[in-house]
Amino acid sequence: MPGPRRRLEVPIGAVTLLLGFERPLRISGLAGPGRTGPARPPVSLVSVLSGLGTTPVVGEHDGRLAGIEVLLAPWSAFTLFGTALHELADRTLDPDALGVRPGPDRWRSVAELAAALGALPSWRARFALLDDAFARWAEAGPPSSARTVRAWSELVRSGGTVPVGRLAEEVGWSVRQLENRFREQIGIGPKAAGRVLRLQRARAMLAAGHGQAETAAVCGYYDQAHLSGEFKAMTGCTPREFAAARRAVPVPRTGPPSADRLTGEPTSLVLAAGPGALFSKTGGRR
Repeated sequence: MPGPRRRLEVPIGAVTLLLGFERPLRISGLAGPGRTGPARPPVSLVSVLSGLGTTPVVGEHDGRLAGIEVLLAPWSAFTLFGTALHELADRTLDPDALGVRPGPDRWRSVAELAAALGALPSWRARFALLDDAFARWAEAGPPSSARTVRAWSELVRSGGTVPVGRLAEEVGWSVRQLENRFREQIGIGPKAAGRVLRLQRARAMLAAGHGQAETAAVCGYYDQAHLSGEFKAMTGCTPREFAAARRAVPVPRTGPPSADRLTGEPTSLVLAAGPGALFSKTGGRR
């Protein structure tokens, strides 16, 4: 990396696992306009696990960050880590805080696996080892419900617009059963998950040049004001501020870990350095 960097990361429909090789990443919550309640306390971690949530975070490193970032479907993270995902909702923590991985496996901690990955000579070898470790963890972990997977897949397919009652009917559960399974195997309830997925789709449409009124209508918002309010609540800024900040300090398009976390979708803002300078109005990269 060319130097220290701060990035705002907005909520996405995936559980994020960073297997760090050496240097820590400092992660803090976002407080200020558009946010309610206290910000998440800052943590410095080499490997990081982040569950689904509706609040943004700021990640900072000193310019020497190396590792592998994996985006997991929430229900697969439930199996891999063998824990109820509501414990990860709107949280960022050391994955080994959840305990050792289930089963008789040589990679029973994420720290051990990350160290082994970092010691390998090529990315091909690293990905092969990671595939093997995940396969072993998935085999030993608790299976996710096929109905949960189906409900999540339908919510993703619709961009978060399927009403919770209809979603419950389609998978043969009551609304309460659906909500309980979502909190266990997805991390947040279906209504909150729909908010995250709707805004994810809206950000992509806005980045592609669609207007706010059109985007609001297509993505299931009541009106443009509703879209703007949800955008600010989950990113800390308005759609106009978000777009201006990305133009001012562009997110590099190539080379991990600088690019957006989802291909072709705006998930990050590279921030200007310095406290209080959340959204840069000057050009250049940091």
